[in-house]
Amino acid sequence: MTIKKKRVTKSLAHGRPPTLQKPKSISRQATKALINAHHVLEKRKAQAVSKGDTVQQIAIDKEIAALGGIEKYQQASLQGQRNDRGGDSSRVLMEWLKPVHPALKEASQGAGRPLRMLEVGALSTTNECSKSRFFSMQRIDLNSQGEGIMQQDFMERPLPKDDSERFDIISLSLVLNFVPDARVRGDMLLRTLEFLVQPGNVDTELQKFFPSLFLVLPAPCVTNSRYMDESRLEAIMTSIGYIKTEYKLTQKLVYYLWTRTNKPASRTKFAKTQVRTGGSRNNFAILLNGSSG
Repeated sequence: MTIKKKRVTKSLAHGRPPTLQKPKSISRQATKALINAHHVLEKRKAQAVSKGDTVQQIAIDKEIAALGGIEKYQQASLQGQRNDRGGDSSRVLMEWLKPVHPALKEASQGAGRPLRMLEVGALSTTNECSKSRFFSMQRIDLNSQGEGIMQQDFMERPLPKDDSERFDIISLSLVLNFVPDARVRGDMLLRTLEFLVQPGNVDTELQKFFPSLFLVLPAPCVTNSRYMDESRLEAIMTSIGYIKTEYKLTQKLVYYLWTRTNKPASRTKFAKTQVRTGGSRNNFAILLNGSSG
Protein backbone atom coordinates (compact mmCIF):
# COMPACT_ATOMS: atom_id res chain seq x y z
CA MET A 1 0.00 0.00 0.00
CA THR A 2 1.36 3.42 -0.92
CA ILE A 3 0.80 6.47 1.26
CA LYS A 4 1.51 9.91 -0.08
CA LYS A 5 4.22 11.61 1.92
CA LYS A 6 2.22 14.83 1.97
CA ARG A 7 -0.43 13.16 4.09
CA VAL A 8 2.18 12.34 6.70
CA THR A 9 3.92 15.67 6.93
CA LYS A 10 1.15 18.18 6.23
CA SER A 11 -2.11 16.58 7.31
CA LEU A 12 -3.82 14.73 10.12
CA ALA A 13 -3.78 11.41 8.35
CA HIS A 14 -3.53 9.53 11.63
CA GLY A 15 -6.76 10.90 13.11
CA ARG A 16 -9.48 8.87 14.66
CA PRO A 17 -11.08 6.38 12.27
CA PRO A 18 -14.83 6.02 11.75
CA THR A 19 -17.59 3.86 13.07
CA LEU A 20 -21.31 4.28 12.66
CA GLN A 21 -22.34 1.45 14.96
CA LYS A 22 -22.69 1.71 18.72
CA PRO A 23 -19.72 -0.18 20.12
CA LYS A 24 -19.98 -2.89 22.74
CA SER A 25 -18.49 -2.04 26.11
CA ILE A 26 -14.92 -3.12 26.71
CA SER A 27 -13.03 -2.97 29.98
CA ARG A 28 -11.01 0.02 31.12
CA GLN A 29 -7.80 -2.02 31.01
CA ALA A 30 -8.50 -3.32 27.51
CA THR A 31 -9.36 0.18 26.31
CA LYS A 32 -6.09 1.63 27.61
CA ALA A 33 -3.96 -1.23 26.30
CA LEU A 34 -5.50 -1.08 22.82
CA ILE A 35 -5.16 2.69 22.50
CA ASN A 36 -1.56 2.65 23.72
CA ALA A 37 -0.61 -0.18 21.37
CA HIS A 38 -2.24 1.58 18.43
CA HIS A 39 -0.42 4.85 19.21
CA VAL A 40 2.95 3.07 19.32
CA LEU A 41 2.29 1.35 16.01
CA GLU A 42 1.12 4.55 14.33
CA LYS A 43 4.26 6.33 15.49
CA ARG A 44 6.45 3.53 14.12
CA LYS A 45 4.47 3.59 10.89
CA ALA A 46 4.96 7.35 10.47
CA GLN A 47 8.70 6.88 10.95
CA ALA A 48 8.76 4.10 8.35
CA VAL A 49 6.85 6.24 5.85
CA SER A 50 9.19 9.21 6.40
CA LYS A 51 12.16 6.92 5.67
CA GLY A 52 10.48 5.38 2.64
CA ASP A 53 10.66 1.93 4.27
CA THR A 54 7.74 0.20 2.53
CA VAL A 55 8.59 -3.25 3.92
CA GLN A 56 8.44 -1.98 7.51
CA GLN A 57 5.26 -0.05 6.76
CA ILE A 58 3.49 -3.16 5.46
CA ALA A 59 4.66 -5.15 8.49
CA ILE A 60 3.24 -2.51 10.86
CA ASP A 61 -0.06 -2.46 8.94
CA LYS A 62 -0.30 -6.20 9.60
CA GLU A 63 0.29 -5.61 13.32
CA ILE A 64 -2.47 -3.01 13.38
CA ALA A 65 -4.81 -5.42 11.59
CA ALA A 66 -3.97 -8.12 14.14
CA LEU A 67 -5.19 -5.78 16.91
CA GLY A 68 -8.55 -5.48 15.17
CA GLY A 69 -7.70 -2.64 12.84
CA ILE A 70 -9.01 0.88 12.96
CA GLU A 71 -12.52 -0.31 13.81
CA LYS A 72 -11.40 -1.81 17.12
CA TYR A 73 -9.32 1.25 17.86
CA GLN A 74 -12.28 3.53 17.21
CA GLN A 75 -14.39 1.44 19.56
CA ALA A 76 -11.82 2.00 22.31
CA SER A 77 -11.63 5.72 21.52
CA LEU A 78 -15.38 6.16 21.75
CA GLN A 79 -15.54 4.00 24.87
CA GLY A 80 -13.25 6.48 26.58
CA GLN A 81 -15.81 9.23 25.93
CA ARG A 82 -18.48 7.52 28.04
CA ASN A 83 -19.67 9.40 31.11
CA ASP A 84 -18.57 6.60 33.43
CA ARG A 85 -15.05 6.94 32.00
CA GLY A 86 -14.82 10.67 32.72
CA GLY A 87 -17.13 12.02 30.03
CA ASP A 88 -16.29 14.51 27.31
CA SER A 89 -13.59 17.12 27.82
CA SER A 90 -15.88 20.05 27.01
CA ARG A 91 -17.36 19.70 30.49
CA VAL A 92 -14.18 21.33 31.77
CA LEU A 93 -14.49 24.13 29.23
CA MET A 94 -18.10 24.84 30.16
CA GLU A 95 -17.16 24.91 33.85
CA TRP A 96 -14.46 27.50 33.13
CA LEU A 97 -16.95 29.62 31.19
CA LYS A 98 -19.54 29.72 33.99
CA PRO A 99 -18.82 33.38 34.84
CA VAL A 100 -19.91 34.40 31.33
CA HIS A 101 -22.75 31.91 30.79
CA PRO A 102 -25.35 34.73 31.00
CA ALA A 103 -23.52 36.77 28.35
CA LEU A 104 -23.14 33.71 26.11
CA LYS A 105 -26.82 32.93 26.49
CA GLU A 106 -27.84 36.47 25.58
CA ALA A 107 -25.61 36.43 22.51
CA SER A 108 -26.99 33.05 21.40
CA GLN A 109 -30.55 34.35 21.70
CA GLY A 110 -29.96 37.33 19.46
CA ALA A 111 -28.76 39.99 21.92
CA GLY A 112 -25.52 40.55 20.03
CA ARG A 113 -23.46 38.22 17.87
CA PRO A 114 -23.65 34.47 18.64
CA LEU A 115 -20.18 33.10 19.24
CA ARG A 116 -18.87 30.54 16.77
CA MET A 117 -16.98 27.39 17.75
CA LEU A 118 -14.93 25.04 15.57
CA GLU A 119 -14.50 21.59 17.08
CA VAL A 120 -11.63 19.72 15.42
CA GLY A 121 -11.64 15.95 15.82
CA ALA A 122 -15.29 15.92 16.88
CA LEU A 123 -16.65 12.60 18.09
CA SER A 124 -20.13 13.65 19.13
CA THR A 125 -22.83 16.23 18.50
CA THR A 126 -24.18 15.91 22.04
CA ASN A 127 -21.25 16.95 24.21
CA GLU A 128 -21.57 19.72 26.80
CA CYS A 129 -20.57 22.63 24.54
CA SER A 130 -23.14 21.49 21.96
CA LYS A 131 -25.92 20.93 24.50
CA SER A 132 -25.37 24.39 26.00
CA ARG A 133 -26.64 26.00 22.76
CA PHE A 134 -24.33 28.93 23.54
CA PHE A 135 -22.33 28.49 20.34
CA SER A 136 -22.90 28.26 16.64
CA MET A 137 -21.10 24.94 16.23
CA GLN A 138 -19.08 23.60 13.33
CA ARG A 139 -17.60 20.14 13.82
CA ILE A 140 -15.00 18.43 11.67
CA ASP A 141 -13.05 15.17 11.78
CA LEU A 142 -10.87 13.23 9.39
CA ASN A 143 -13.50 10.51 9.44
CA SER A 144 -16.97 11.80 10.23
CA GLN A 145 -18.82 9.98 12.99
CA GLY A 146 -22.16 10.80 11.37
CA GLU A 147 -24.59 13.62 10.71
CA GLY A 148 -23.50 16.97 12.12
CA ILE A 149 -19.76 16.29 11.74
CA MET A 150 -18.10 17.34 8.49
CA GLN A 151 -15.40 15.05 7.14
CA GLN A 152 -12.44 17.37 6.75
CA ASP A 153 -8.74 17.66 7.54
CA PHE A 154 -8.10 20.84 9.54
CA MET A 155 -4.69 21.23 7.92
CA GLU A 156 -6.34 21.30 4.48
CA ARG A 157 -9.36 23.42 5.42
CA PRO A 158 -9.52 26.51 3.17
CA LEU A 159 -8.38 29.65 4.94
CA PRO A 160 -11.13 32.09 5.93
CA LYS A 161 -11.94 34.87 3.49
CA ASP A 162 -13.27 37.17 6.23
CA ASP A 163 -14.53 37.18 9.81
CA SER A 164 -17.78 35.50 8.80
CA GLU A 165 -15.70 32.35 8.27
CA ARG A 166 -13.64 32.74 11.45
CA PHE A 167 -14.37 31.48 14.95
CA ASP A 168 -14.36 32.76 18.50
CA ILE A 169 -13.05 29.49 19.90
CA ILE A 170 -11.39 26.38 18.49
CA SER A 171 -11.33 23.04 20.27
CA LEU A 172 -8.35 20.73 19.83
CA SER A 173 -9.25 18.05 22.34
CA LEU A 174 -6.95 15.02 22.08
CA VAL A 175 -6.06 16.03 18.53
CA LEU A 176 -2.52 17.43 18.64
CA ASN A 177 -1.15 14.23 20.15
CA PHE A 178 -2.52 12.23 17.18
CA VAL A 179 -0.28 14.17 14.78
CA PRO A 180 2.84 11.99 14.36
CA ASP A 181 5.19 14.77 13.23
CA ALA A 182 6.45 17.29 15.82
CA ARG A 183 6.85 20.05 13.22
CA VAL A 184 3.30 19.60 11.94
CA ARG A 185 2.08 19.97 15.54
CA GLY A 186 3.69 23.41 15.55
CA ASP A 187 2.14 24.18 12.18
CA MET A 188 -1.27 23.17 13.52
CA LEU A 189 -1.01 25.53 16.48
CA LEU A 190 0.01 28.36 14.16
CA ARG A 191 -2.87 27.54 11.82
CA THR A 192 -5.44 28.00 14.60
CA LEU A 193 -4.63 31.72 14.54
CA GLU A 194 -5.78 31.94 10.92
CA PHE A 195 -9.22 30.71 11.94
CA LEU A 196 -9.77 32.89 15.02
CA VAL A 197 -11.22 36.39 15.03
CA GLN A 198 -8.93 39.19 16.13
CA PRO A 199 -8.66 40.07 19.83
CA GLY A 200 -11.30 42.62 20.86
CA ASN A 201 -13.82 41.32 18.35
CA VAL A 202 -16.17 40.15 21.13
CA ASP A 203 -18.11 41.96 23.85
CA THR A 204 -15.95 43.37 26.64
CA GLU A 205 -17.45 40.95 29.16
CA LEU A 206 -16.22 38.00 27.09
CA GLN A 207 -12.72 39.22 26.25
CA LYS A 208 -11.02 37.30 29.07
CA PHE A 209 -12.05 34.02 27.42
CA PHE A 210 -12.33 34.82 23.69
CA PRO A 211 -10.99 34.45 21.06
CA SER A 212 -9.37 31.28 22.35
CA LEU A 213 -8.05 27.78 21.85
CA PHE A 214 -9.28 24.91 24.04
CA LEU A 215 -6.42 22.43 24.06
CA VAL A 216 -6.50 18.99 25.70
CA LEU A 217 -3.56 16.58 25.76
CA PRO A 218 -2.76 13.31 27.51
CA ALA A 219 -1.03 14.40 30.71
CA PRO A 220 2.22 12.50 29.96
CA CYS A 221 2.74 14.69 26.86
CA VAL A 222 3.59 17.49 29.28
CA THR A 223 4.47 15.74 32.55
CA ASN A 224 6.66 12.91 31.26
CA SER A 225 8.16 13.95 27.93
CA ARG A 226 11.84 14.28 27.17
CA TYR A 227 11.15 17.33 25.03
CA MET A 228 8.13 19.03 26.60
CA ASP A 229 7.17 20.39 29.99
CA GLU A 230 4.74 23.03 31.23
CA SER A 231 7.12 25.97 30.94
CA ARG A 232 8.19 25.00 27.42
CA LEU A 233 4.62 24.62 26.19
CA GLU A 234 3.73 28.01 27.66
CA ALA A 235 6.77 29.56 25.98
CA ILE A 236 5.71 28.11 22.62
CA MET A 237 2.14 29.36 22.99
CA THR A 238 3.27 32.81 24.15
CA SER A 239 5.62 33.02 21.17
CA ILE A 240 2.78 32.61 18.69
CA GLY A 241 0.37 34.95 20.48
CA TYR A 242 -1.56 33.11 23.21
CA ILE A 243 -1.78 33.58 26.97
CA LYS A 244 -2.81 30.83 29.39
CA THR A 245 -6.21 31.73 30.83
CA GLU A 246 -7.23 28.41 32.42
CA TYR A 247 -5.44 25.19 33.29
CA LYS A 248 -6.35 21.84 34.83
CA LEU A 249 -4.21 18.75 35.34
CA THR A 250 -5.68 15.34 36.11
CA GLN A 251 -4.05 11.93 36.32
CA LYS A 252 -4.74 11.28 32.64
CA LEU A 253 -5.30 14.61 30.91
CA VAL A 254 -4.18 18.22 30.91
CA TYR A 255 -6.65 20.92 29.87
CA TYR A 256 -5.89 24.47 28.73
CA LEU A 257 -7.74 27.53 27.60
CA TRP A 258 -5.37 29.78 25.65
CA THR A 259 -6.70 33.27 24.87
CA ARG A 260 -5.43 34.93 21.73
CA THR A 261 -3.54 38.22 22.04
CA ASN A 262 -2.16 40.54 19.39
CA LYS A 263 0.35 38.84 17.11
CA PRO A 264 3.94 39.12 18.42
CA ALA A 265 6.41 41.12 16.34
CA SER A 266 8.58 38.00 16.05
CA ARG A 267 8.35 34.31 16.81
CA THR A 268 10.98 32.31 18.66
CA LYS A 269 12.31 29.12 17.12
CA PHE A 270 11.73 25.96 19.17
CA ALA A 271 13.84 22.96 18.23
CA LYS A 272 13.82 19.46 19.71
CA THR A 273 15.58 20.20 22.97
CA GLN A 274 15.72 17.74 25.85
CA VAL A 275 14.16 19.06 29.05
CA ARG A 276 14.10 15.78 31.03
CA THR A 277 16.29 12.70 31.23
CA GLY A 278 15.37 9.11 31.99
CA GLY A 279 14.59 5.96 30.11
CA SER A 280 10.86 6.00 30.89
CA ARG A 281 10.16 9.31 29.15
CA ASN A 282 8.06 9.65 25.99
CA ASN A 283 9.13 11.64 22.93
CA PHE A 284 6.23 14.09 22.56
CA ALA A 285 7.53 17.36 21.13
CA ILE A 286 6.36 20.48 19.30
CA LEU A 287 8.73 22.17 16.84
CA LEU A 288 8.31 25.73 15.69
CA ASN A 289 10.19 27.77 13.08
CA GLY A 290 11.31 31.25 14.05
CA SER A 291 9.87 34.37 12.40
CA SER A 292 10.71 38.05 12.10
CA GLY A 293 7.06 38.98 12.13
